[in-house]
Amino acid sequence: MVSFKSLLTATTLATAVLAIPHGGHGHGSHKHRSTHVASKRSSSSKRGAAYTTASNVHTLSSGASGNGTVSWAYDWNMYADGSLPSNVEYVPMLWGSKMFGGWLTAIETALNSGSNYIMGFNEPDASSQASMTASEAASSYKKYITPYSGKAKLVTPAVTSSTTEGEGLSWMKSFLSECSECDMSVLAVHWYGTSADEFKSFVQEAMQVAEDNGLDETWVTEFALTSAESGSGDQSSAADFLDEVLPWLDSQSGVGRYAYYMCADGYLLSGEELSSSGKVYVA
Repeated sequence: MVSFKSLLTATTLATAVLAIPHGGHGHGSHKHRSTHVASKRSSSSKRGAAYTTASNVHTLSSGASGNGTVSWAYDWNMYADGSLPSNVEYVPMLWGSKMFGGWLTAIETALNSGSNYIMGFNEPDASSQASMTASEAASSYKKYITPYSGKAKLVTPAVTSSTTEGEGLSWMKSFLSECSECDMSVLAVHWYGTSADEFKSFVQEAMQVAEDNGLDETWVTEFALTSAESGSGDQSSAADFLDEVLPWLDSQSGVGRYAYYMCADGYLLSGEELSSSGKVYVA
């Protein structure tokens, strides 16, 4: 749910260095990837970090053990904006239309640095976010993202969990119909709600949409209890929620990756330390 406005300053600062490759964070070559991309990711964990400051990922990663190892990260943006841990793959996102101008340089930088996936638009079904019709999104996806099929696996736009007609998975179904030739492999969704049961039900529905449309897996790239999404909610409830849903997500063969909202102070972090929910996330 991070808006484009919050990314403007970082975008401006990074423009001058877009042509400089970041340190590689790849996890091995996709079968169509060129062989010069180094393989650096050693973890098979699905767990990721949604971040706004790369240094925060180091805090999260350093506290991880076992299945809690963070293997990938994204920042609602098209460049890493800092150095991630060497075993964490950076996944670039084309947030929306306001990023189209800098996309070609940025995505080449990301791919040359070892990114193996490209994420589509951020909540295009929401007027406060990327705000696109399914048809508009399909047209833009074909223009800006599909050409990189074969160099990376392609992820759909990430939709909200809204049940309103024309939003959420309803929007996604329309988009997939419009973009049947876009060569995507992964379906991406976000979820905010009130219970673990509600979360599991939504993810199961999303996995079914992916299966029905021939997509390999589903990513849950933002999720949290609505009581915790502001960063000032009940950490105990968030920790209990994660304690229940993380083993479930790890057990679902249809879920490829997920990232809790988010790797920042007041959420998975408390200052420069792990919060109570952060400790559960990387346990």
